[in-house]
Amino acid sequence: MLRKINLLILGLLVMLITSCEDDFLETTPTDSIAEVEAFANVDNMFLVLNGLHRVMYAQNPISGGTSSRSGQSFYIPALDAMGGQMIHSSPGNGWMRSELRWLTHTNANFTTVNNFWYMRYHIIATSNNLINLIEEKGFSESDEDVRNILGQAYAYRAWAYHQLISTFAKGYLIGSPATDAGVPLLLITGAPYTSAPRSTVQVVYDQINADIANSISFFDGASKPDNKSHLSINAAQGLKARIDLTQGKWQGAADAAIAAREGFPLLDETKWLSGFNTVELSEVIWGGTVIEAESNFFQSLFYFIGPTFNGSQNRSNPKLINKEVYDAIPSTDFRVNMALPLAPNTNSSASNGEGGSFETDPNYTSAEEFFAAKTEVLEKYGMTSAHNTHPYMAVKFLQKNPGSIDPDDVLYMRSSEMYLIEAEAKAMLDDVTGAQAVLQVFGASRDTAYDASVYTSKEALMAHIKWQRRVELYGEGFSFHDHIRWDEGIDLTNSGADDNLYRDGFIQEKPSLNDAWIWKIPQDEIDANPNLTEADQN
Repeated sequence: MLRKINLLILGLLVMLITSCEDDFLETTPTDSIAEVEAFANVDNMFLVLNGLHRVMYAQNPISGGTSSRSGQSFYIPALDAMGGQMIHSSPGNGWMRSELRWLTHTNANFTTVNNFWYMRYHIIATSNNLINLIEEKGFSESDEDVRNILGQAYAYRAWAYHQLISTFAKGYLIGSPATDAGVPLLLITGAPYTSAPRSTVQVVYDQINADIANSISFFDGASKPDNKSHLSINAAQGLKARIDLTQGKWQGAADAAIAAREGFPLLDETKWLSGFNTVELSEVIWGGTVIEAESNFFQSLFYFIGPTFNGSQNRSNPKLINKEVYDAIPSTDFRVNMALPLAPNTNSSASNGEGGSFETDPNYTSAEEFFAAKTEVLEKYGMTSAHNTHPYMAVKFLQKNPGSIDPDDVLYMRSSEMYLIEAEAKAMLDDVTGAQAVLQVFGASRDTAYDASVYTSKEALMAHIKWQRRVELYGEGFSFHDHIRWDEGIDLTNSGADDNLYRDGFIQEKPSLNDAWIWKIPQDEIDANPNLTEADQN
């Protein structure tokens, strides 16, 4: 980490050169941008924040990363593939095959662990600069723009550390936080970059809790966010809800979830089924507004998960919803339309061995019927003739311009998640009536026959909430960490996944008994950080 974060600010500002018309960027040579200029005034600090907004989803040009793992555009679908909820139907062109086989996060030399680690520490380094230099330079904390900057910086730092500690350490609820090794806690600004040893899980969470509290405090009296790429008080409350849920702070999680979703109404059927391709959806609290000039194209979120994206990953490997999860959706729930259980299996390379013909697809008895069904799917969703279809293929994520490689937005937080966090927290508090009440509001917005009163115990509520998260939040990157919080293993026997494709990812013991859930620290970090040795490796 020592040699990898010192060029961060330059790297972030270089990203802005081609897309921002600010005079500072037009008149300052790229190689002469220095810390003193980047943090000289409020406008420039907002430019630094804009760099973070784009690092969240864009191709990664900063030191310590590669463009092949493009921020959340990659890690959102990767975590759901590893968590057994986004099922790959074939090897495709190879993307994420090693992730779903549990080969990358268990190897300290893989790009997957490197980019996850360094992207988040880049965000931490920039947040540290903003937080510390505002104080050192004497900017007034009563200024609404300064409060906005500090609110976002503290929220980004809390998000990044929460991601790191949830991924590179034993789960809070299944481990011993006071003694379990966490991650290096860095709060300094500038050289020398001495880095740090691994703090305990509890010490890291103490800092996360303090940071998100500071964020919420600074957002009170702050200027309004320009758009949903910018963190806001609602997003900060949503992060607090996630952070508290991870720690078993059930009441805090419920309260924060309620605050987070205020002003972000649940989607109706038409909007829910419109493709989740824009931050302008009413439920979206926080998301990446993708700028066309800086799209990832063949490393974008929709390249990995959008069935209509015109790239080889999806043409040859349509993503499926877990069959067990989907089959439990009642016909009165409009989310039954998020997947196509009877789509013909047109791919001769499908891993289940049933693709390519009506003769191998058990759902069809003639070529005419088989190809007519394929044509119907392609025409309805705007896919190209080169796209394959597959039973249980998901159609939740649809491009605004189907069949193209056009960029679409990346969603990080929705109000529906907040309803489900509140429900889970109240269930864990044994507040059966409270959990039923919030579930009734949420469930009735999806299912015309919904009745939460049938879930009469903590155990029944939790089983239902887990299912709701797997349906509602499919493809949004939560399943891997949900397994850790719930201490549940993976068994894809009845999911529609192929064991020969998934291999080690097909069955995994629960996290409390299986340290393979804890990602390896990048070997580059072990080698570069004088405070770490091989003995510190997970």
